[in-house]
Amino acid sequence: MKEGFMKIKLKIFFSIYVFLFLFINSALGTENKIILRVNDQIITSIDINNEIKYLTALNPGLNKLTDIEVYEISKKSLVNEKIKENEIKKNLINENIPEDFLEKLLFRVYSKIGIGSLDEFKIYLKNNTIEYEKVLEKIRAEALWNELIVARFSKNLKINENQLKKEIKKNQIIKKFLMSEILFEVKNTKDFKDKYKEIKKAIIETGFENTALRYSSSQTSSMGGKLDWINESSMNRNIREIVNKTKINEATKPMPVPGGYLILKINDIQTVKVELNFDEELKKMIRSSKNYQLNQFSKIYFNKIKKDIQIYES
Repeated sequence: MKEGFMKIKLKIFFSIYVFLFLFINSALGTENKIILRVNDQIITSIDINNEIKYLTALNPGLNKLTDIEVYEISKKSLVNEKIKENEIKKNLINENIPEDFLEKLLFRVYSKIGIGSLDEFKIYLKNNTIEYEKVLEKIRAEALWNELIVARFSKNLKINENQLKKEIKKNQIIKKFLMSEILFEVKNTKDFKDKYKEIKKAIIETGFENTALRYSSSQTSSMGGKLDWINESSMNRNIREIVNKTKINEATKPMPVPGGYLILKINDIQTVKVELNFDEELKKMIRSSKNYQLNQFSKIYFNKIKKDIQIYES
């Protein structure tokens, strides 16, 4: 009886030992494993694990998705990041971004998840075992990408000041939209129908923001497709008409745009009647229009350079 009991104990001990041995070796292997190569840059399993923590902290809704889905989203996010880094290095962009400007960009990130100050954001990151400096690097890289887009496309911007002035004079009502976006690409009509069906299903099952993380090719995908407030007057006519027919919490049907098809979800609408400083309002509308156009150029340019990038799975 005693001998049988000892055999059982030995079996249990051996099973635990094997499990721990395999687990430790697996963990060590994960630390050193190269998952992807993007041209000459590598993405490791540690990079992906850190990206999962980062994206989950900024997009709490990711908890609704499976581990595999979150893993794939994080891979895509890192690939996009490496593609941008590669292009920034090629174009020798000045990497000195003013600290106060970086803080403004950080505010746009943490305010979207309900955090009110930079100190609170640092505590939030620490509680989620995320290094603040790593987040700062990501924000700096995005700022450099935006600098690159401005340098390349500012000469292509078209601002109809006369039309903007008419908008201001017509009335003193400013209409703004807070939206999220999904930009997706397809090769043909059949692909479009299948992809849109897949995206609609995902929106119903997991929400618009999580679907943007999975399917959107826009640079806003890592933030669940969230956009800043956009003035109605800065949108092109077709999009403006569609958006005005869409209710809060509803999503538009896909609209053809440069770089693919765009779906917009209306999160909120502001309509405010104010006493305007004409010159100040004109400056704001010009700035909003420029930002909107540069965002479109950014999507087109990214999709163009991505075609020339070699991506290898290890």
